[in-house]
Amino acid sequence: MKFGFDVDDTLINLREYAFHYYQEKLGQKVAIDVFHELDRVEIHEAFGLTDEEGRNMWNKSVDYIYYTDCPTYPGAVEVLQQLKAEGHEIYYITARSAKHGEDTKAWLKKQGFPVEDDRFYCGMKDDEKVKIIEELQLDYYFDDKPEVLETLARDGLNVFVMDQSYNRHMKLPRFSNWTELHELIKDEIK
Repeated sequence: MKFGFDVDDTLINLREYAFHYYQEKLGQKVAIDVFHELDRVEIHEAFGLTDEEGRNMWNKSVDYIYYTDCPTYPGAVEVLQQLKAEGHEIYYITARSAKHGEDTKAWLKKQGFPVEDDRFYCGMKDDEKVKIIEELQLDYYFDDKPEVLETLARDGLNVFVMDQSYNRHMKLPRFSNWTELHELIKDEIK
């Protein structure tokens, strides 16, 4: 079977890592509960930043956030390694800008994810991401972003939502940890 995975906030806990980094860089202590209630992907509002200030903060911080110690979700590496060991194809489809493609791929490999160069896609907008996923004819796709998942689900693809505060309105199969997801996958492919 063919499995596709988004990277940020699906395989790795990027937003929460960035949230802690912003606290340090901005010298602000913002309760983690505020983060867990955000209803959009962007985190800058929790720090009183405008959209423009938030975009600037993100652009100044992105290399650090992407390539230092951002944690993978517990069990994510092991589940993907297991799927690969069982003979399934693993694809990574991330909307990170193309200039981060090679470094992102190398970082994922360093973390232990089973990445094959020809199964890694990077640097597209959401509509392009949907097109790539459809062209790959994936059996299952896992992401956190509502716009992508809703389109794919309408088109009949088996999708799973990585639970985040900004996607709780979605009525699609969801998971909040990778152990739970591994059980869902095993049940699905029986």
